[in-house]
Parts: sequence; C-alpha cells; structure tokens
Amino acid sequence: MGEQQVDSDMYLVEFKGARKEYFANPQCLSIKPNEYVIVQAERGEDMGLVTKRIPVGMVNLEKRPRRILRPASREDADRLAANREKEKDCLKECARMASDRNLQMKLLDAELQFDNNKITFFFTAEKRVDFRELVKELASTYRTRIELRQIGVRDEARRIGGFGVCGLPLCCASFIREFEPISTQLAREQNLSLNPAKISGNCGRLLCCLRYEKEVYEKSLPLYPKPGDKITTDKGEGTVEKVNIFKEYMVVRYEGGDEEKITLTQLRKRKREQAKRQSKPGTERKSTS
Repeated sequence: MGEQQVDSDMYLVEFKGARKEYFANPQCLSIKPNEYVIVQAERGEDMGLVTKRIPVGMVNLEKRPRRILRPASREDADRLAANREKEKDCLKECARMASDRNLQMKLLDAELQFDNNKITFFFTAEKRVDFRELVKELASTYRTRIELRQIGVRDEARRIGGFGVCGLPLCCASFIREFEPISTQLAREQNLSLNPAKISGNCGRLLCCLRYEKEVYEKSLPLYPKPGDKITTDKGEGTVEKVNIFKEYMVVRYEGGDEEKITLTQLRKRKREQAKRQSKPGTERKSTS
C-alpha cells in the first residue's frame, strides 16, 4: 500500500512503553500537547498523551490514520490509573502461568487497552516459544482478547526506560520511533574507541546515537585534520590528538609534551591566512631572448 496524504493536522500520541502513533483530528477538537486524549484503537478505544502537533501535509502514512475521539476527562484519568494497577497483577499471574508450563520466557510488561478490550503481554526469549496454551488460559481468566508479543532487547530498553551514558533519557524511549541498523563502522567513522563498554547502550547493543549522529560527523569532521595528522602552528609542528566537533575544537600535542586547544574559528582563520600567502604573486623571472 502506498503512502497516504492526510487532510487534517496530525497529532503524535504516546502510550505506555513509549509506544507512539499518529492520529487525525477530523472533528477539529481543541487539543494541545501534554494533554490526554481518547483515540480509536484496533478494537475499541485507547488513551494516550499528545506529544506533538504536526501541520497538515507534513506527514505521509502507509495507511489511513485512526481518529482522536475526544479529550480525556477526569474519570478517564482515574480509569487509566486503575488499569495501571491492574496490569501489575496481570503480569504476576501471567508469569506464574508461564512458570507452571516451564516456558522459557522473560515477562517484561503488561498493557491494558483503556476499555479493557485487550491485554498485551511483552516478553523476551532466546528461542521461539509456543505460548498457545498460555494464551487460552489467560483469555479464560480475564475474558478479553489476549496478545503475547515477543520483543528484542532494544524494545525492552524502550519499555523499561532510564538514562544513557550521556546522562539524558534513553533516545529509544524519548524521540526515536524506528530502530535502524547500526554497525561498528559508524564508530570508526566518528573516531570513537571500539571498546564495547563505551559504544554500547543499556540494551547491550551499539548506541543508537551512532546512527542518527552520522550525518553530523560527515558534515563536521572534514573541517578538521584527522587525529594523528601533523600540522604546523605558530608554536611549531604538532600532532592532532583529538577532535571535538560538538564544542568545535581540536587538541594539538607538540614534541615537548605541551598541548594546545585550537578552536574551529582559529583553524578557519589560519587556513584563510595561509591561502592568502599562497595566492600572493612571487617574483617573476625575466626572460632572455
């Protein structure tokens, strides 16, 4: 199915576990970011938090988006809080049932749809798990639709949340919507250490920022000499030790052990001065006939 152009402003709505989805607002309801809304679900209704409004024409989707039905009321908020408490008991009961069947799976979370028409259980497992009998018992116990969803370690980190080595909330739990392939080649291109402890995230996989910062490095690194390059400054010949593209400077070490921090502005100024010196006409030799 091809991309569809929507005919109204779109709203990005976030649900439990950093799950996000675009919704239309055909009724032109008065909705602002950081407000809870009731939206259409696959079967029934769900409740989520509006995080962003996107102007018409700025979003292309593979299928027609579902609709925002109404702003959430105080009673809706109380029901959502009650669902969150009920989810804890559902998760414990599901874990007990899985243990009784000796299923090799790690239960991570349970999510009740707002109207209780569905319960989704999230888990990780090293191998494929036959959970058909478990689903039957869960459906018999809770009298609603049951879905067991196996997720990877990146999705596990997204649902759990937390903070990265940078001290900020995990990218996967804040703004990244889709995971992209990441390789150690990206670390090499960014002049980073290949020490797994330094380039791995909470999930144990390569840091997501290696991928989405790729374009920044491709644009910024060519402005500097490479680490290890020899350059000549007013202090003499030195070696480029490291480059910091975010604070826009490089560190040069000289033979005596002294170090100098040279900013990108200073580097550009020196390049301009060098270019001027090279462009000055030299003494022309007179030709003899």
